[in-house]
Amino acid sequence: MLGTWGKSAGVYWLSAVAAVTTVQASAAASDFCFDRDTLAFQNATVLKYKDGVPFLRAKSTSDDPANKYTRRCFVMTRTAMQFRKFARFDPRGAPLDDKALTARIRSVTRRQAWAAPLPENQRIVFPGYASLREMSKARTQVFQENIGSGFITYFRPGNGRMFFEYSRKYQERTHASLDAALSHGDLFVGYLSTYPKLSINHAVLVYARNKSLPGDELEHYLAYDPNHAEAPRELTWSPRERAFAYQKDIDFIGGFVRVYQSYGKPLQ
Repeated sequence: MLGTWGKSAGVYWLSAVAAVTTVQASAAASDFCFDRDTLAFQNATVLKYKDGVPFLRAKSTSDDPANKYTRRCFVMTRTAMQFRKFARFDPRGAPLDDKALTARIRSVTRRQAWAAPLPENQRIVFPGYASLREMSKARTQVFQENIGSGFITYFRPGNGRMFFEYSRKYQERTHASLDAALSHGDLFVGYLSTYPKLSINHAVLVYARNKSLPGDELEHYLAYDPNHAEAPRELTWSPRERAFAYQKDIDFIGGFVRVYQSYGKPLQ
């Protein structure tokens, strides 16, 4: 009897430890905060859009940033995910010089984005700043030069899905994957496309559900959009239409988009 009780207690203890470990790992992503965990600078599109039609960008205006740092939407969403999983900040320490900061940034961004979050005591430390937002604002050039090339993202294997995975059923599966990721405390990078139309070709980081009004059939999600450093954007899912839609802005006409998960596994 005592032996059975001892075994049961042991199993219970191990289960409790496993549960706590799982919660701690998932919490790394689930408490994502826009004002803390995103980059302070923003991406710009190479093309300009008018009524959903792309054309070469003309002279910028105050509400349409110049296209000096472009094609980095995948790079920036990946970076935000990697810093949330693999880095921590020590505001009491002295900031690193550019060379040392470069090395640590690359140590984070060269890790597999789909890997499990590191325990706090194994994370790469960035002294002198309280958050990714604060550090990327103070050291913008170092970040922009070291988080990755935008041109290479055109050749990501996962992008090819837009040519053959365009059914409502595939979007239902993507929606299920999005909900599963968020329920487990994970982050979800979504590639947004309207192919064969070219009204959007973009990546965002979905990090939480957004509140819905009573009677609203749509499911609402908050997204970090690298083109908008000022505030979160919104992605919605319509169960009736079995389709996603994305918020309108200066570059996108708004409405229907197809979503493809990126960085959830190798070659995605």
